[in-house]
Amino acid sequence: MTEDRNEVFRIVGGHPALELVNTVSPRVAGGVDDELDYIPVPAELLAWTRRTGLLNDAEVAAVTAAWSSAPGTAEQALHATVEIREAVYAVLSRSGESPAALELLTLRWSAAAARSVLVPGGAVAELVVGTSPASMIPDRLVTAAVELLRTVDLRQLRACPIDEGGCGWLFLDKSRNGSRRWCSMEDCGTRAKIRKLSERRRSATTD
Repeated sequence: MTEDRNEVFRIVGGHPALELVNTVSPRVAGGVDDELDYIPVPAELLAWTRRTGLLNDAEVAAVTAAWSSAPGTAEQALHATVEIREAVYAVLSRSGESPAALELLTLRWSAAAARSVLVPGGAVAELVVGTSPASMIPDRLVTAAVELLRTVDLRQLRACPIDEGGCGWLFLDKSRNGSRRWCSMEDCGTRAKIRKLSERRRSATTD
């Protein structure tokens, strides 16, 4: 995926950990043969972090330099990120892999915490996660994942309906009446409406 292609990545989840889960499309338990992975290589992972705001330009430069100076760290960061992504999805989809997924997240989070520091700021101090550029991306993502899993209101958690033509992406429905159905009305919602209209027209012509 090039930087241009990354520009079309939809940010719809409402939380960094959900945006990570949504880097697979369609998002179906067990996967499908024709699924698209938005972060298949380190360079595209780095582009995704910039697109989603996980890292700023200076941090992207620092990560790039760290990965270049230590061969293998880029693939390690990608591997850790994918593990975190699939573990979060397993927990949220309540699959049979949830206990193992929670254990993996615990281990990744513990390692990230060991690389985090408190610095002066805010009322008293601020927590800086990702102090090592080589592991900054997975450290921040697993911290976000733990925060989501601890605080998410499951009544707000939705999946764009695959059986109605959606993509399966997860999002938080914070609409006033809790009626949001699609990850994006301009994308999956519109396609579903067009498909239903076409089906009605075909039915009308065959009657």
